[in-house]
Amino acid sequence: MTMEIPFPVTEDQLLAGRVRLLQPEEGYRAAIDPVFLAASVVARAGERVLDLGCGAGAASLCLLARLPHVTVSGLELQPEMADLARRNADLNQMADRLQVVIGSAATLPVALSGFDHVMTNPPFFTAQSGTHPGLETKALSHVEGELNLTQWIRAGLALLRPKGRLTLIHRAERLGDILVALSGRGVGGIVVTPLWPKVGRHAGRVIVSARKGARAPLELRPGLVLHGEDGSYSEAAQAILRGAEALTP
Repeated sequence: MTMEIPFPVTEDQLLAGRVRLLQPEEGYRAAIDPVFLAASVVARAGERVLDLGCGAGAASLCLLARLPHVTVSGLELQPEMADLARRNADLNQMADRLQVVIGSAATLPVALSGFDHVMTNPPFFTAQSGTHPGLETKALSHVEGELNLTQWIRAGLALLRPKGRLTLIHRAERLGDILVALSGRGVGGIVVTPLWPKVGRHAGRVIVSARKGARAPLELRPGLVLHGEDGSYSEAAQAILRGAEALTP
């Protein structure tokens, strides 16, 4: 059963139209981060994926568009955003493969456990950062609330089965915090993939994945350059953003 959406929405497209996305006209709006996050999840047929903090379902739908034989559960705190995610699943004829649960990462629903993969785009800013968007829906998506980044990551790890993999995208300047959060948690196989805005520029985003119960050493990948000198997307970025390809080193 759907609820009345309490704010104006737009219908947008991801993956060159392979994904249709209803999202708030104002507030948090999906851009390229959820697309790159979904492209970084390497799941096999039959595996279960959790999208922690799924919002309107952008990352979930992009993953399902690329991998038709996996299923995704989305956990979302805001009921109106969870409802949008369900509407988007219907809109893209993926309702049979995307289940959305309303709940908090701080008090994980008992029914959610044992996933092969957890992917997440945590809030980027700390409560002390001074970055507090006026709209509540945007603030909840951008600013840490009940959980800080460390607690968010550990909640994601708790949802994984042994040898399952956590994948997240975040600001590059928080990489140290991410690695500290992963340390001493029985994880290994940590892979860091920088996303460079242009050649010679500092990375703006990093994608980090880690495997629960693994012992492999940390690996720093070459990463991906997003734009050419003229500002257009690079060929490698276009392959992901328009061609729905996986992110490879």
